[in-house]
Amino acid sequence: MYDHTGRIVRSAAGREKDRIFCVVGMDQEQQRLLLADGKRRKLASPKRKKLGHVEFLTEHGHMYDHPAIEKLKQGQALTDKELRRALAAFRAKEV
Repeated sequence: MYDHTGRIVRSAAGREKDRIFCVVGMDQEQQRLLLADGKRRKLASPKRKKLGHVEFLTEHGHMYDHPAIEKLKQGQALTDKELRRALAAFRAKEV
């Protein structure tokens, strides 16, 4: 199964519909993504969401380049503040 860690997604269903998250991992069964935004969903307790309930905003081969996202992909410790800043920069770039 492909590792989606570091990709930016938009929730397409559920209570957090249309919110932007970063994929911080996958669950044990590789069926759900673990999502965090650093504010409502912290890195310590990420949201579990099925693959079909998210819309990927970054392409498969083209990840979003930000130092915090690189740290996450390399498995280094990341803070909620760093994640919030990375997502804010992505939103500013997207508009």
